[in-house]
This record gives sequence, structure tokens and C-alpha cells, in this order.
Amino acid sequence: MEIPTEIGNYLPNISTLALSNNRLTGGIPSSMRRLSKLELLFLDNNLLTGEIPSWLFNFRGLKDLYVGGNRLIWNNSINVEIAPNPSLRRLSLKSCGLVGEIPKWISNQTGLRFLDLSKNNLRGELPEWFVEMHFEGLILSDKEFTGSLSPRLFSKFSLVVLALSRNNFSDFNPNTGLAYIDFSFNDFSGEVPTAFLVRTRFLALGGNMLSGGLPFNLTNLSNLEHLELQDNNLTGENNSFQGSIPQSIFNLRSLRILDVSNNNLTEEIPQESHSLVGMIKTSNFPSSIIEINYLAYATKWFKQEAKVLLDYRDLVLNWKKSKQGISTNKLNIYTLLDLSNNQLSGQIPTLLGALKALKLLNISGNKLPGKISTSFGDLENIESLDLSHNNLSGSIPPTLTKLQHFTILDVSNNELVGPIPDAGQMGTMVLDPNYFANNSGLCGIQIRVPCPKEQLTPPAKIEEDDHKEPWLLWESVWIEYPIGLLLAIGIMLGNRYFTLPAPSNR
Repeated sequence: MEIPTEIGNYLPNISTLALSNNRLTGGIPSSMRRLSKLELLFLDNNLLTGEIPSWLFNFRGLKDLYVGGNRLIWNNSINVEIAPNPSLRRLSLKSCGLVGEIPKWISNQTGLRFLDLSKNNLRGELPEWFVEMHFEGLILSDKEFTGSLSPRLFSKFSLVVLALSRNNFSDFNPNTGLAYIDFSFNDFSGEVPTAFLVRTRFLALGGNMLSGGLPFNLTNLSNLEHLELQDNNLTGENNSFQGSIPQSIFNLRSLRILDVSNNNLTEEIPQESHSLVGMIKTSNFPSSIIEINYLAYATKWFKQEAKVLLDYRDLVLNWKKSKQGISTNKLNIYTLLDLSNNQLSGQIPTLLGALKALKLLNISGNKLPGKISTSFGDLENIESLDLSHNNLSGSIPPTLTKLQHFTILDVSNNELVGPIPDAGQMGTMVLDPNYFANNSGLCGIQIRVPCPKEQLTPPAKIEEDDHKEPWLLWESVWIEYPIGLLLAIGIMLGNRYFTLPAPSNR
């Protein structure tokens, strides 16, 4: 479906036109230039094609212009003229084919507070005039920007959201009050900065070359919900986090997503890990990260207008055995703990089972000994549990059969023995045999290895009364089997000795 070519003639007095996320095709009709009273225009995340007309900037009362996330192309000619528009507050040109440096005409939009230029072909350093602008939200992800970040960029307390992921920035010192910080997958080095204020809720520094230990003084970040410090070992041991996991991290009561995978962390998983309140209780309310994405709480002018979701970045992590992306607008339903691919040792804390809101728990690729805790059966919302590539021994606890949302269990490359439970969800979900490979003596239908009869164990149940039920069922099997056998023999004997003679043919 295309935007009606005569839309400008049909709706001359309209002030808001919202057509986002409708899979619209075709171009932007020229009749829209007649919409002289237009204030909010949302055409983003469709399949629109053609050139972005410069006359879109001529609406004197236009405050929001979102054309990103289409197949539209920006005219990169140096002669293109964009008139200054002091009314323009928010502009999205995501994935619009911009090339070279940041366009100079943006400097003329003096009222601009939010700008999304992500997923274009922009490169070079940030211009001086650009860092002097008074942004409140700035999205520059997936480009080839280089150099150091000017301290002036962080000197404005009005700046709330700053997303610079997947660039080549190499230096920063964010003495800032940012609430949303995404500097992941750049070339930052040195120790983890700690000059963040209490309103920081999203902090992503993964995929850099940060070194040293994890910071111990993060306790002031009482509102932090999302912390990514993974993949900071890109050039060897000297560029990876080392030492133990600080207990202070587990005092962050709002934390719902913690990823410190692919580093060189050692020692035990702290017993205090069960104190992550944000991973214990399942929230029925949207995450405040989503509020940040709306920029709703930060600016007065935005509260008076329609909210626009900034769905520009996926959370990338080791989920379900591959690098997965979780859309930003779904973060409110995910609670994740990823400690994988480190050098952690010592027993798995039994109290990890208290994190009932967890969707994903990944502690694979460490040196963890001992048995799998039966308390994992209390992770009532868990979908993916990865314990592979450790030194775990003993059997897989039957308590895991209580988990109703279970889709992935990977215990490969350990020293486990005994039957793989096949009751409950574990009896219905599709299990990859590779998830049980390279253990000492596992058996079960999942891997097509029959178990000796003496190893068969009943599944665990949640309630005490239900706990007795499986044993009653097993007892009834052993009682009813011989009774049924005797009855069958009796019937056969009865048929032999009490069969009526066949009638004779005369």
C-alpha cells in the first residue's frame, strides 16, 4: 500500500500525520507540501523508496520529522539547501543513505533536541559545531566515526540519551549525568569509568578494550537496570577484566540485565548474587529504560506531545547458543544474567535459585565444579539455562522438570552421569543431543542411550502432596503388573479348559 498521492489535498488542515510501521511502499507524495499546518510527521519504519524531498523542512511549524528506517535516500549533494527551522525539535534520518561527514545544514536547526543519524555511512570526527548543540538525545550508532569524544559533549546536563555503539571512538571521560549510555563496540581502552550519576539506568560498554578489574564503586547507581561489560578481551589478557566479581555489583537492586561474559574474571560467583532484587521479582510495569527511550521524563516539551519509541538498538548477547538480538522495546520483559566464558571457579551458589524472574542464566565456559543445584528448579521464569563447558559432576536434578517455560538446557562438556529427566517441560521441548554431549555417563531418550532400570528416577513435584504422587504411580505399576499378568494367564487357561465344543456338521 502506498501513501495516497492526493493526501495533501484531502487533509489540508491536519497537524499530525502518523504512518509509522505500516509497510508502506512508494515515495513521499509531492501533494504533502500543501500540509502547511503540519507539526508532527511520522513516516519511519516503512518500505518507502525514492529521494527525501528537501521541502519537508519548509513547514514552519514542524516539530517532529521521522523518516528513518525506510529505503529512502538523502540527496548528498553539497548544493542541497535546507532552510533553518527553529521549530524542529526531533529528527530521525536513520538508514537514509547519508555519506561523508555530518551534514552542515544540521547546525542551522537551532532548536533541535533529538537526532538519530544511525545506520548511515557517516565517518570522521564529530565537528566542533556539532558538540556545541544542545541535544537531549543523540543516536549515532553503526557508523565509522573516529577520534576522541570532546568533554564539551558531556558538559551539558540536558543530554540524557547518548548512543554511539559500533563506531571507532577511542577516548572518552564521561563526567556526565547521562541516563542512557551505549558506547559498546568501539576502541575505548583503560579502566571502566565511574563518573556516572544516580540517574544512569542503562550502561553498555561491551566490545571495547577496557582493562583492569570491574569497578567496586558502582553502588551509587541505584537506578541502574542494564549493565553490559562483555567482550573486553579483544587483544589478549592485558585488555580484559580480571580479578573477582565485586560484591557491590550485586547491591544494585534495580539491575535486571547483567552481562560480563567473555572476560578473564576469576574466583567464585559471590554468594550475594541472590540479592539482585530486580532479578527476583517479575515486574508488571514497563521498564524505566523504555521511559528513557521515549525521553518522556527528561523534557517538559515532550510530555505535552505524543510519545515516539526510539527502537534503534538491539541487546546482543549469548542467548540460545548464538548471538541474539533483543529489541529495545522488549527489554521490560527480559531479565538476564550472563557470566559465561570467564575463569570462575568454586561451587555454584545455591541461592541463585532465588532469582525467580530470570529468563536467561548463562554460566558456561568457566571452571565450576560440584553438582547442579536442585534450587535451579525454582527459576520459574527461566527459558535458557547454559551450564556447559565446566567441571560439573553428579546427575541432572529432577527439579528442573518443574520449569514450565524451559526451552534450552545445555550441560555439554561436563562430567555428569545418570538419567536425563524427561517429565514436565523437559519431556515436551525439543532437546538437541549436542546439549548433553561429552559427559561421563548420561543416559536417556534425549540422547538415545538407554538407562539401566535401577537408574530410573521419578520426576520431582512442587507441592508436598504432589511429591508423593509419582511414587504412588510407580507402586501401582508394580502392583498392577503382576495382577494383570495373572488375570491374562487365567483367561487363557479358562479358554482352554472351558471352551464350548464346536458344533458338528451333520
